[in-house]
Formats: sequence, structure tokens, C-alpha cells
Amino acid sequence: MSSIVYKIVPATVWQDARERGEFKGASIDLTDGFIHLSTAAQAIETAARYFAGQEGLLLIAIKGEKLGDKLVFETSRGGAPFPHLYASLDFDAVLWEKPLPVGVDGAHVFPELAA
Repeated sequence: MSSIVYKIVPATVWQDARERGEFKGASIDLTDGFIHLSTAAQAIETAARYFAGQEGLLLIAIKGEKLGDKLVFETSRGGAPFPHLYASLDFDAVLWEKPLPVGVDGAHVFPELAA
């Protein structure tokens, strides 16, 4: 599976987590009991499906191998294996954080994603 996974999160939620020193997830993650992540191949569809037109988002790149056995790939949308984190996200596993702006066509503009 991919060694880099991605999280789409409102910048305000991420900033609050940074200040607290711990990211337990966004509201959907807290409800579901795990942090929803995406592979590079899944991130664009995730943004379109769950964050359409939403401004103020960040794309977080995470080193999957740093998450250990708490990172589990489980069958989800369309039968594809999606990465789910059953723990708080350790900021040491974060490669980078980048804004995820909305383009003129209403779709999010992604940076180049590594698999």
C-alpha cells in the first residue's frame, strides 16, 4: 500500500490541533472512531465528494510507515481499500501541510501528490 497518505481538514481544525499538540480528527473522524485518510489516488474524489466548494482547507501529507499498526486499510467507497488511523495523528509523521484552494471551476486545486 501507499507509504504516503493524505488528510483533508479545515485549516482552523488543524491549527487548533497544532496548538493542543494532538490531532484526534475532524468531527466525522470523532464520530466514526478513526481518522479518515486517503491515498493519492483517492484524495481528489474525497475532496469532490465530501468537501465540494469548501474554502479554508488544508491537505496534509503523512508518512504512513510512521503510523505503525494503527494505520489500517479497510474496504470502503467502491470496494477500494481506504487508510484509516485508529489513533491520534502524531505530528512527527506529517511530511507537509498545504492549502487546498478552490479553483475557478469549483474543484479543489491539488499540489502534486506522491503515492
